[in-house]
Amino acid sequence: MSFFIRLIENTDSQRRELELVPKVDRMIHKGLPKEEYVTFLSDLYHIVWHFCPVMAAAAARCGDDYQQVRYHLYENIEEEKGHDQWVLDDLRAMGADPEQVKRRAPCAAVQAFIGFNYYSPEHVHAASVVGMLYSLEVISSVYGGRVATSIARGLGMEPGAGFAFLQSHASMDQDHMAKLNQLIKTIVDPVVQEAIINVTNVNFYLLKQFMSA
Repeated sequence: MSFFIRLIENTDSQRRELELVPKVDRMIHKGLPKEEYVTFLSDLYHIVWHFCPVMAAAAARCGDDYQQVRYHLYENIEEEKGHDQWVLDDLRAMGADPEQVKRRAPCAAVQAFIGFNYYSPEHVHAASVVGMLYSLEVISSVYGGRVATSIARGLGMEPGAGFAFLQSHASMDQDHMAKLNQLIKTIVDPVVQEAIINVTNVNFYLLKQFMSA
């Protein structure tokens, strides 16, 4: 069994538990009131802001035995730069003040999510960051487009301004998943594989807490 298949089999139950969260179910099928959507984007902004710094910190710790992981992170950083601004643009389109969002601390679950993803590459293994990439890109590719369409429809809007981040990542992260699949196949150390599985499961768990807040 390839590690990619094992990663899916060992983490998919946690991912599917997200769908059982009432807010997630509403986001997918009925949308959200504008105020709730703004709150969601406000917390999401902090996850997106830290995405590149977490990858950079992990890349700096990847030795030559994990050169392919390091180069994958470099490529991802280039592609993801500035996406936090997309979230702020969506917030502005929804009538929120981006500067206020930047100053306000996110909810506790998001703070825990961010802190854990800095901790794991530093104290467990640098390549464990792959678990963060996998969990976020699975969620974006599976749910991003559906959520954007559902919320826009519920608000009587077109899924354009105000939904750019979710819409763009729905298609973008499908390509990222294909590249990540190839990268994951190069990781053969069972200890590192278990670290990636653990990080993926913890990420899904913390995202569930975030969506349950």
